[in-house]
Amino acid sequence: MMGKVLPTLQKRRAELASGRAQRAALAGVPMARSFEESLEGAALHPLRATGIEILQVNVGKKCNQTCTHCHVDAGPDRTEMMSDEVVDAVLDVLASTDIPTLDITGGAPEIHGRFDELVVRARKLGRHVIDRCNLTIVTLPNYKYLPEFLAEHEVEVVASLPHFKGKQTDAQRGEGVFDQSLEALRRFNDAGYGREGSGLELNLVTNPVGAFLPGDQAAMEVRWKREMRMRYGIEFNNLYTITNLPISRFLEYLQESGNLEHYMAKLVGAFNPAAAAGVMCRNTLSVGWDGVLYDCDFNQMLELPLHPDAPRTILDFDRALLDNREIVLGPHCFGCTAGGGSSCGGATA
Repeated sequence: MMGKVLPTLQKRRAELASGRAQRAALAGVPMARSFEESLEGAALHPLRATGIEILQVNVGKKCNQTCTHCHVDAGPDRTEMMSDEVVDAVLDVLASTDIPTLDITGGAPEIHGRFDELVVRARKLGRHVIDRCNLTIVTLPNYKYLPEFLAEHEVEVVASLPHFKGKQTDAQRGEGVFDQSLEALRRFNDAGYGREGSGLELNLVTNPVGAFLPGDQAAMEVRWKREMRMRYGIEFNNLYTITNLPISRFLEYLQESGNLEHYMAKLVGAFNPAAAAGVMCRNTLSVGWDGVLYDCDFNQMLELPLHPDAPRTILDFDRALLDNREIVLGPHCFGCTAGGGSSCGGATA
């Protein structure tokens, strides 16, 4: 069955070469200490998983946008999409375990032909479902139904919005994206999302437009809620701040701007043991579009699969071997442990 899941050897080699190139670039940066040494100082090495509370599934890299800092390197020209065999395996794992949360991501995950089915079947199993939405997808004719569909099934929407001002958002995501995002947010509000007492969670994710760390999440949330309400009449539940990790397009930006060494020094210097203890890889299992398993979405983009003692693909899923697995680490991990920490759910400390 393994052969059916993995892409052609030629394509896989191209992806691995890309991952290797990124890892080599990071390995070549002089740093005061390695990530492993930082963990040892915090009595956290080797870093191990604490179970699987979130099954995060990347259903494909196709997206209607091409964002400058996208660590997935997603875009309209990408063709990688999760096969039926892998989708079925994901649903089988959910049905045979008590993993409480299915986190669906991409690309634009809603583009996948079985996105709706994943939502419906996971909800029937009683699982919490998260849709990582780029917002603009719901402004396209074929996807205008999404706010009402997601509300009907009580799906948590985690939506990316770099800034509450148009100029900063469009600089990162493309001209006109901010206005489309506002249109989408109003449609989510109209469907009940972000409204007090509705139970429909609409959470926004922001990351800096540049080579610096995000501000304090709690303080930023207060400001964002005020600005979004006053400027645009939009309500949301929580703001998540995410650090830009030196991966893919952002890594290219750091290299081209001559900021890579400076940025890595900033991440290393801001290492926070409390943030390290709460990193998302400890309770999350990441599934690539081709079925390969990873400790996190970032390792997935760097082609760093699980520790050799753990299963390689979702078809070989074995809870006993995964719950306490040793986490695969690299210099990029400093991005999740700097300052208040960074995860798919925002700050960790």
